[in-house]
Amino acid sequence: MSGSGTKKVVEAAAKATKSIDWEGMAKLLVSEEARKEFANLRRAFDEVNHDLQTKFSQEPEPIDWEYYRKGIGSRLVDMYKEAYDGIEIPKYVDTVTPEYKPKFDALLVELKGAEQQSLKESERLEKEIAEVQEMKKKISTMTADEYFEKHPELKKRFDDEIRNDNWGY
Repeated sequence: MSGSGTKKVVEAAAKATKSIDWEGMAKLLVSEEARKEFANLRRAFDEVNHDLQTKFSQEPEPIDWEYYRKGIGSRLVDMYKEAYDGIEIPKYVDTVTPEYKPKFDALLVELKGAEQQSLKESERLEKEIAEVQEMKKKISTMTADEYFEKHPELKKRFDDEIRNDNWGY
């Protein structure tokens, strides 16, 4: 990889590292398996980032062609220098991202929908918990009429059983 291209990659990796909220994402995980996979992802990301920061961020030392001319001879060294200067390192062309970007975007949309559904379900469950806790406080002093007022379907079922002479035995 060329020196300036390598620096750009390293700088992009550094920016990406700063913009990732690892702790925020970790708080969203609920299962132990998800936490393990997330830890593996973070470890792999850190390893790649470390490699980019150390191995590829340094410029190669320039070749001292004069030193080799003195020891080997100018004709052979000039031939190698010409070949070395003629080497062109091809630029990386990303063909993978365009293929997976639509899939990733679709997953993000699906994730947002699941998140909204989860938030609605959490809200419903919180209300249900509050109702049960309120019922728990009042149950010892509550009359049957007060209970049936909150649960009319149960009153209807009991009334149907009495009407049909079904006394439960």
